[in-house]
Order: sequence, then C-alpha cells, then structure tokens
Amino acid sequence: MHCPFCNTTDTKVIDSRLVADGHQVRRRRECLQCHERFTTFEGAELVMPRVIKSDGSRQPFDEDKLRRGISKAVEKRPVSMDQIEQALTKIKSTLRATGEREIGSEMIGNLMMEQLIELDKVAYIRFASVYRAFEDVSEFGDAIAKLEK
Repeated sequence: MHCPFCNTTDTKVIDSRLVADGHQVRRRRECLQCHERFTTFEGAELVMPRVIKSDGSRQPFDEDKLRRGISKAVEKRPVSMDQIEQALTKIKSTLRATGEREIGSEMIGNLMMEQLIELDKVAYIRFASVYRAFEDVSEFGDAIAKLEK
C-alpha cells in the first residue's frame, strides 16, 4: 500500500476491524518512512447485474441511485442510516442471488418497495406513489388499504 503522504510503499497495519456488518475491513496504517497514519477500507468486489430499463436501454447497476431513492422516501421519518444500509444490502444480495447477468428495473423497484414496507409504511406510500405513478387520491387509498390487510 502506497503512503498517500510521501508515496513510499513501506506501510504497516496498526489495527484491523470489521465494519459494515462484516462486509468490509477497516485498517489503520502507518507509513514507515514519514510516520503519518491513514485509514484504508477493504471489501469484496462483487459484480452486479446490468439493469434493463423500461424503455429497453441497459445501464450498469447504480448503488448510489438506489440509496438516493430510499433516502428520499424515508426523509424526515424515524429510519436510521444503519437500517437504510441493511435494506440496501438485502436488495443487492437478492439481485446477486438471481445469478442473472441482466435484471429488469421493475424487479429493483419491487425489491425496494418490499424493504420500505418493513422500514416505514409512510416511506413505502411515498415511494409507491411515485414508482406506480398514482394519478388520484383513490390510488393512495387502495395502497393504504393493502397495507392495513
């Protein structure tokens, strides 16, 4: 590992800890040349399937887009960042478990709604109203009635 301060290759690991529910390793390092300390994170690089949009176009899976969608839905709701990260991890695990190289965007939307319904029902309604493009109040009522069952 190159030191980000003096660019030498001699660094030593001072401390290692598991973070992100064991999906990453946080390493505290010290440069043997300049004695500066810095942190690195190590995680498995897993290939996510490509996303087939509703118009037929294909694009790489974008975890940040998924995070923004969930964050927008849970905005000003009592949902912690840890809960959001756990939901994202479940969605990504489910997508990888399909074994498919390409998946439809509809599947991602449905997985998001499954996670949101567990996190917060108001966030679920917010997301569903945009995702399903509700056009009038009766569609909101139908979605709420399904929640109550």
